[in-house]
Amino acid sequence: MGLIYVDADACPVKAEIYKVAERHAMRVQVVANSFIQTPRADWIALTQVGDALDAADDWIAERAGPADIVITADIPLAGRCVKTGAIVLAPNGRLFDENSIGLALATRNLMTDLRAAGEQTRGPKPFTPRDRSTFLSALHEAILRLKRRVSP
Repeated sequence: MGLIYVDADACPVKAEIYKVAERHAMRVQVVANSFIQTPRADWIALTQVGDALDAADDWIAERAGPADIVITADIPLAGRCVKTGAIVLAPNGRLFDENSIGLALATRNLMTDLRAAGEQTRGPKPFTPRDRSTFLSALHEAILRLKRRVSP
């Protein structure tokens, strides 16, 4: 079975990822621009990639594949990982797949263009306990889906 890759710098659900991964005996690869405290466990690894633009995204996208799960709120990274066949979840539990990533990228690009043109846009909604609960359920389901995918 593959890994759970975590785009960790701004990830609000790292503790939940560790909890669910341990329950399912999955390894976790935490990728960050700077040091992040992680639990001391042989199934959790931290990779610091430095502060170059998109360094963490590039590191994850070059390695994630069909046997892996990627946790990220970064929509361009999600798109890259969907193309590799990875299961991709946002920290709020939203699944990015072939059917949803196109609209997510188009919306992100539209909002970027509006902001560049001086338009005032709202930021993301505040992260809620319900988002955390939804994420826990989505990650559990993603791991089960992955296990079915890689089982003979």
